[in-house]
Amino acid sequence: MGTGRLEAFSDGVIAIIVTIMVLELRAPSQPTLPALLRVAPSLLSYLLSFLVVAIMWVNHHHMMHSVREVTARLLWLNVNLLFWMSLIPFVTDYMGKNYRQPLPVAMYGVVLTLSAAAFYLLRTELVWQYQDDTEMSSYHGSMQRKNLFSVMLYLMSAPLAYVSVYFSYLIFVGIAASYFLPEKKLASGEQGSAIS
Repeated sequence: MGTGRLEAFSDGVIAIIVTIMVLELRAPSQPTLPALLRVAPSLLSYLLSFLVVAIMWVNHHHMMHSVREVTARLLWLNVNLLFWMSLIPFVTDYMGKNYRQPLPVAMYGVVLTLSAAAFYLLRTELVWQYQDDTEMSSYHGSMQRKNLFSVMLYLMSAPLAYVSVYFSYLIFVGIAASYFLPEKKLASGEQGSAIS
């Protein structure tokens, strides 16, 4: 089996994730600036999550193009990633409505931690598939280390939310910014950045 069906299934799930997030947005009940400002936290929460999911999708695409063989392990690791990503709409809505409270922000951090860990595990399969190719194995290994660093930062965001939610927000935005810029591509032209 090629990666076509795997990518199509993943694309469908990610499209549903984005759709659910946007359906959670509610327009202000009154056409006034104060009413608009009251829903601003939900809009900003959506914007952050849309960016995170979009970067994950782009980089998932690049990862799938470097897959040598679609194994059962790869399929389950991919399903694991999609499961954690599917919780992003819930925590996005929860955080947007309670943006100053530590619990919703911490929960957002936990879901992103588990999504990043799932990316790390998915990358492990690619490192394993390229054991005989030093350049590709080294590339995937370095990206895996970056994924691991993101896991640790996201993990720190959960307890930091109880110190100040703004520390957590800084971590969320900082990690998204670090993955937004593409990584150096390999000669094959198919290797891109990889999001946590």
